[in-house]
Amino acid sequence: MKEITKKYSNGEITIVWKPQVCIHSTICWRGAAGLPEVFNPAERPWIKPAGADTPRIVEQINKCPSGALSFYYNDQQENPQEIQQELTRVEVMDKGPLMVIGEVIIKHPDGREEIKTKKCALCRCGHSKNKPYCDGSHREHFV
Repeated sequence: MKEITKKYSNGEITIVWKPQVCIHSTICWRGAAGLPEVFNPAERPWIKPAGADTPRIVEQINKCPSGALSFYYNDQQENPQEIQQELTRVEVMDKGPLMVIGEVIIKHPDGREEIKTKKCALCRCGHSKNKPYCDGSHREHFV
């Protein structure tokens, strides 16, 4: 799968979106905790950083469970924020994936290795078409 990275800036920060990492949790835009003024999948572009102030956008991005959304401040070196932790943490999401937070090496059956340094969502339902990563297929089976 080709890795795509899209960037959207409000002049103060740049929002970085990696669609292949996204598990479509809808946390960024749906419900009372969402920020649809910035994240609206029904529109193109779907990310409009002028829709809210920077602190609110940062707060919303930090809720992204997969790490598909990140950001960097434009006046700093281009390096999406990283979670600073000494230990890797695994969180079991209710009716969802295993969230791995921290640095981890994923070794694939063909011997290829990937290093994930922030967050990744691992499938625990067995229905993902992008194993070992979650692709949101659990929603069809565990509603």
